[in-house]
Amino acid sequence: MDLEDDTTQKAEAAGGRRGAERRWWTLAVVSAAQLLVVLDGTIVNIALPSAQRALEMSDGNRHWAITAYALAFGGLLLIGGRVSGTLGHRRAFLVGLVGFAAASALGGAAMSAAMLFAARALQGTFAALLAPAGLSLLTGTFTGARERGRAFGVFAAVGAAGSAVGLVAGGLLTEYADWRWCLYINVPIAFAAVLGVALVPAPRPIAGRGRLDVAGALLSLAGFAAVVYGFARAESLGWGSGEVAAWLAGGAVLLAAFAVVEARAAHPLLPMRVLLHRVRAGAFVAITLMFVAMFGFYLFMSYYTQVVLGYSPVQAGLTLIVNALAALVGSMFIAARLHGRVPPALLLVPGLLTAAIGMVILTRLPDAGGDVLAVYLLPALVLTGLGLGCVMPPTASLATEGMSGHDIGAASAAYNAAQQLGAALGTALLNTVAASATAAYLASHRNGAAKAAIVHGYTTALTAGFIILLTAALVTAALLIVGRGSAGRR
Repeated sequence: MDLEDDTTQKAEAAGGRRGAERRWWTLAVVSAAQLLVVLDGTIVNIALPSAQRALEMSDGNRHWAITAYALAFGGLLLIGGRVSGTLGHRRAFLVGLVGFAAASALGGAAMSAAMLFAARALQGTFAALLAPAGLSLLTGTFTGARERGRAFGVFAAVGAAGSAVGLVAGGLLTEYADWRWCLYINVPIAFAAVLGVALVPAPRPIAGRGRLDVAGALLSLAGFAAVVYGFARAESLGWGSGEVAAWLAGGAVLLAAFAVVEARAAHPLLPMRVLLHRVRAGAFVAITLMFVAMFGFYLFMSYYTQVVLGYSPVQAGLTLIVNALAALVGSMFIAARLHGRVPPALLLVPGLLTAAIGMVILTRLPDAGGDVLAVYLLPALVLTGLGLGCVMPPTASLATEGMSGHDIGAASAAYNAAQQLGAALGTALLNTVAASATAAYLASHRNGAAKAAIVHGYTTALTAGFIILLTAALVTAALLIVGRGSAGRR
């Protein structure tokens, strides 16, 4: 009998170890998928001039290589979250991976601009399924506070570093291989993740799947697409454009109608309880405004290092690696270790303020001379990276904490949608601020100080980024302090 008990205990222990190994394998597979989704938000930016020459794109149409991905991704995220819950998160994750890889191969083989734009839209479509399915898998797999903190720390570190890595990879692949490899590179990564899905534990089936909220799906698709497209057009046309105003106003009306429909729907695409939870709202505010500031930051660091300092695309990308490494430290060694041990506000608010300090350093950038890298760029890159790393893990965790059933997919999709809207708004808004400040400087300085005018535009926009991060810290603190103790309740 003792021998039987001993054998049973050993078998249970072995089973527990296998279960733990498979949980961490889930993290590796989901992180690889997250890298794909985030990487493609920036890697094509560096390759775009080469792709434009190869495919004979016009200046007026080249933005579709970026916009098509953003429109499909942002517009379909909420639908992707619902489909993920209906198919099952693991199955949806697998479909998303295979589809993303196929769309990437199609884009790499593009023989015309239209073919590339279509492939990028397909990438965004499958990313809209892949991203919420991955986050849902992670949420359902890691439930203990300590393991959850570590898992979301790694997941967020990949997301935080992915944009900078995309710029580096885009520069290296474009300069030493071919622009097409900026798309082909996704195929082996996705293939490796597909093989790993076999070891991902199957989540429990979701009961009561219900019917798809067709009205909500159409309104969310149209509303998000209109807003994201409006932001994208504002970058080139300016905020005073009638076309931009029409797209943004139309998008706002559609999203307002979506909220009304969701409040009354029997099986809503996005239950209002997901957004009206105070602590979860704080997480959404923090990540949205962080992405508004940081995507403008990446844009200006790329421009400043190349246009003002004369760096090559590869050198500019390698400089941004400092930011990616700092984000890894913030995510894995600060946020992951403190998760569950301190209130979320003690990670989010200091993280936002740290990034704000990094941003304000850059408002003093010179147009020439001095040791710019050591005095300005490196401290700013480190501080903004640490801040981003401290914000992403707790926001990802809070966005899905306490969710069950279809609500997990809805919350995951809403979290990814918040990032997409923030990135689109940040790029358009801060680029417009920079362009306006540059034009005003040139109008008041008639001595042809072109480089000084450009830097003045960058620093003005970065000042706006600092104000956005400071506002985010204040609003997040208010929401989390008032809502303290309510996490997980709906």
